[in-house]
Amino acid sequence: MFERLSRVIRAQVNGGVRTAEEPEKMLDQAVADMQQHLMQLRQSVAQAIATQKRTERQCHQAAMQAQEWYNRAQLALAKGSEAQAREALAQRQTYLRTQSQLTSHIETQKAVTARLKTNMRDLEVKIADVRTRRDMYIARARSAEASQRIQDMMGQLGNGRNLGTLSQMEDRVLELEAQASAAAELNQTLNDQTLERFSALEQSDTTAIEVELAAIKARLPNA
Repeated sequence: MFERLSRVIRAQVNGGVRTAEEPEKMLDQAVADMQQHLMQLRQSVAQAIATQKRTERQCHQAAMQAQEWYNRAQLALAKGSEAQAREALAQRQTYLRTQSQLTSHIETQKAVTARLKTNMRDLEVKIADVRTRRDMYIARARSAEASQRIQDMMGQLGNGRNLGTLSQMEDRVLELEAQASAAAELNQTLNDQTLERFSALEQSDTTAIEVELAAIKARLPNA
């Protein structure tokens, strides 16, 4: 009966552990999803930084080209070619517009990169916090489940039917103990009676010996 009860309780405890594992799996999946998002976010940050660097190089090249066409305009005027100077300045204006546009793009890209970096750091902190809370909540859940199962086990052992069974077992044990005590007392009584009989026989033998010895002495000539 106790073995069957033990199996039932073990099954319930195992069921409680499985129940506690369900939130653990959900938290693990949440952390995995956040980690995957973090990897994608890091890739986005890397791409944003690469794009910003490329745009900065293009902006620098446009500025250099604008300066070269300005130098050419000065050279053309020095040689008296006003038409070539105007053409050179027109080319310079094209590169200046390109430089201005790229400068605007760079500022936008810097803001995007900074925002992505901030999001990435926030997500890293959040993942670390979730992992810490996961471990804490899982430990608390398992402790609570174990405590609940122990209380259930004690409640099952303490219900009326089990108490009645235990009471019957206690009565049977007391009866067996009483029977054993009575048997021991009876054996002790029989042993005492046997010793008394042997003692009486020994005394009877001694008396007979003394009587016979006295008779022999009386028949002796010098007695």
